[in-house]
Amino acid sequence: MAALETKLMLALLLPGLLVVFFTRVTFHHFVGLALTIALIAASVYAGYTHNWILYVADALSLTVGFWYATRMVKKAKKQGEQLDE
Repeated sequence: MAALETKLMLALLLPGLLVVFFTRVTFHHFVGLALTIALIAASVYAGYTHNWILYVADALSLTVGFWYATRMVKKAKKQGEQLDE
């Protein structure tokens, strides 16, 4: 079983990276967020996450990842509109 510190570091990094990754794959930030939440829910259901600090770290990482993915999508749309002109 991994130490709490390792799980905390992964909880702070992976959900945000997954949101950005799924947003890049699906081209929609809400779909990326939904897929990441589904993976976290499966992880909680399987029993890998069992501490409230990990829930908070997951939520923080999801928020930051969603914010970045939203910026990324807006920037891509803006660049696409400039290329069309």
